Amino acid sequence: MKINLTQNKNLKLFKIISEVAARNNQSVYIVGGYVRDLLMKRKAPTDIDFVTEQSGIELAQNVGKEIDPKIKVSVFKTYGTAMIKYKDLELEFVGARKESYTENSRKPEVEGGTIEDDQKRRDFTVNAMAISLNQDNFGELVDPFNGVEDLEKGILRTPLEPAQTYSDDPLRMMRAVRFASTLNFKIEENSLEAIKQEAERIKIVSMERIMVEFNKIMLSKKPSIGLKLMEQTGLMKLIIPELIDLKGVEEVEGQTHKDNFYHTLEVVDNISENTENLWLRWSALLHDIGKAPTKKFVEGTGWTFHGHEFLGSKMVKTLFQRLKLPLGPDMKYVQKMVKLSSRPIALITDDASDSALRRLLFDAGENMEDLFTLCKADITTKNSKKQEKFKKNFEYVAVKIKEVEEKDQVRNFQPPISGEEIMAMFNLKPGREIGILKEKVKEAILEGEIANDSEEAKNFVIAEAKKLGLTLA
Repeated sequence: MKINLTQNKNLKLFKIISEVAARNNQSVYIVGGYVRDLLMKRKAPTDIDFVTEQSGIELAQNVGKEIDPKIKVSVFKTYGTAMIKYKDLELEFVGARKESYTENSRKPEVEGGTIEDDQKRRDFTVNAMAISLNQDNFGELVDPFNGVEDLEKGILRTPLEPAQTYSDDPLRMMRAVRFASTLNFKIEENSLEAIKQEAERIKIVSMERIMVEFNKIMLSKKPSIGLKLMEQTGLMKLIIPELIDLKGVEEVEGQTHKDNFYHTLEVVDNISENTENLWLRWSALLHDIGKAPTKKFVEGTGWTFHGHEFLGSKMVKTLFQRLKLPLGPDMKYVQKMVKLSSRPIALITDDASDSALRRLLFDAGENMEDLFTLCKADITTKNSKKQEKFKKNFEYVAVKIKEVEEKDQVRNFQPPISGEEIMAMFNLKPGREIGILKEKVKEAILEGEIANDSEEAKNFVIAEAKKLGLTLA
């Protein structure tokens, strides 16, 4: 099968690589994801992998000189690879190789090989196709494992025996789930069984590498495809067991609660329709994480999950640490979202006080819209009337909050009086009194006792300072 590259925007580059390889008696092929996406008519990736049956480093250096004598060629001798950044592309060159693995490592013993050897070591048939850039058969598709057929059927199949493929490099199990989620492909039955069988092997993979794949699943159009596969294969239990703890429905005295695992997946899918923000999607994934440890049956009331948001927000840090996820602003954002995830629901009443609305505004700050996006995604009822009612309720709260915000300006609260001003007023040095007075001002504004105004704040501070035995300077 011949691939027509005449309309390809990278044709000129491919011709240069072809000529350089021919001059140096080297073979060269495009391999991997670029070939797959080209055949699927997807947006072409910006990273292109090239394989030669000779030295990948040598080919890269010669291509670099041809493109631009000043271009930087990054060489990774350990892996026998080299990379060139050219325009908006990342070009990687590698020598074809055979691989053999030991039981406790993902790092294989490597030796030189043919293009066929190189294709055998690929993860899936759809990623094992190559396009020849050799001058005698330029554009020829090299497809020894019927990748085109699997591509047309939307099937993920391993080139060799699946259990061996996954045991050799267990990260391929996460890649299978990721491709199933991002490409909406089906993992072939034997392959799926092999992942279940080899799931424990994921433990030898670094958590950082696992999370790269997991986050790609989280950013897919419908993350539940991948998340369900992780649950089905046993991978989720090994990576985020806290989510599996949400599974199942208990019944006491004829009263049940919803399955919080499947509810969570629905919430993640719902929110994914409205945001590309990875950490807001993570907030949806973890918003009910505290429900398993707080679940309790109360006689006459039924199932309760008191304090699950607070406990859940504390669990976020432990999870992020274990999963090697960022522990800075991204983690704090997820903690905040989880902690506040039920707050707006409590305000869906006519008698919700301005004070409660001000406090929510203060606590959510600049993330107020994100919080509402999460709350709306949390509506998973199949009853259309109920769904409509809940959405109207949220809109009602949003209007009330807007009114309070316009009046009191507490969303990104800045105290109307600073610590330095308080020190000058009472001729004080830094100390606990300053903190006490600033906190009292904040509380008074949130409670609506005083306006968010510097004059009112000053008068309030004078009165409160008197109670602390302080006099004006």
